[in-house]
Amino acid sequence: MNIQWDADTYTSDFAFVHQYGKGVAELIDAPKGSSVLDLGCGNGALSHLLQERGFSVTGLDASTELLAIAKKNYPDLTFLKGDTTDFSLKEPVDVVFSNAVFHWIDENRQPDMLGCVYRALKKNGQFVFEMGGYGNNRLIHETLRRVFGAYGYSYQMPFYFPTVGEYAVLLEKAGFRVVFAAYFDRMTDLKGPEGLKEWIKMFDKTPFSVVKKEEEKEAIMDQAVRQLEKDLFRNGKWYADYVRLRMKAIKE
Repeated sequence: MNIQWDADTYTSDFAFVHQYGKGVAELIDAPKGSSVLDLGCGNGALSHLLQERGFSVTGLDASTELLAIAKKNYPDLTFLKGDTTDFSLKEPVDVVFSNAVFHWIDENRQPDMLGCVYRALKKNGQFVFEMGGYGNNRLIHETLRRVFGAYGYSYQMPFYFPTVGEYAVLLEKAGFRVVFAAYFDRMTDLKGPEGLKEWIKMFDKTPFSVVKKEEEKEAIMDQAVRQLEKDLFRNGKWYADYVRLRMKAIKE
């Protein structure tokens, strides 16, 4: 994952990312005072939520831009810069928590990430997370693939969206025992009249790297948005067709 984030826009216009993360945090049943690593903490909003619930929290993220906001907004928390697929902690923690991060990691790097998580946890430590599941944003990606093709480009899917079974196998191979798994649709409302186009600009930048002309990028986005209107524009509001995979595992 090597994304240059527009951290201010992410924080102001895409707050749903951390707001939905509150439900993921409910899976943590460690006692107050337990140490928690918020892996891929972004702007720190969920790190702060976990602190408010009585945990001792450290956030880790690869984005300098998002970490700057996290440190500014929550100066009493500890935030570290690091790669989710290659990190280590000075001391193991009771819980590793992550929201909306792992689908950004290439499939072949997932075992590296899970190995780091395993080593970062104490024995019987909890690993709680949510990510995009199989079929996540299918309508958006399939439409973009068609429009890219019409313009003579190949659309390269930049995300990894596994099934429950696929990811449970990876967790078990890494040494974890899966104790909870949920796979569900979640149509997610987007902010503003240009909500879907702004979502594409924020979260789906990588495929557009093959399109060199800015006006052509805009034309591709506009055409895709027009085609998606019948499915994703409802009652004056744009939606994204999310599918989520939420899991909890224990370090054996």
